[in-house]
Amino acid sequence: MKNGVGMVSFIMKDGAQVARRVAERMRIFTLPESLEGVESLIEVPAVMTHASIAGSPLEIDPGLVRLSVGLEHIDDLWEDLERAFGTR
Repeated sequence: MKNGVGMVSFIMKDGAQVARRVAERMRIFTLPESLEGVESLIEVPAVMTHASIAGSPLEIDPGLVRLSVGLEHIDDLWEDLERAFGTR
């Protein structure tokens, strides 16, 4: 496979509000129902898939952002990320 897909996770140091704002600003990375397929997806697990464990010992960091990188052109993905982070 020449161009693969992958999963990337990072924690926004300013927490859940910033993580959600970044996710909402994306145009290519979209909010998924599941993290499968070939399109690029973004998720904020603390308020999506893992919201039910908030306040428990299994709680997910509220600033965690998870990207599932798809098959779109790398330049388009970088542009989407830069715009969402406000660096463009």
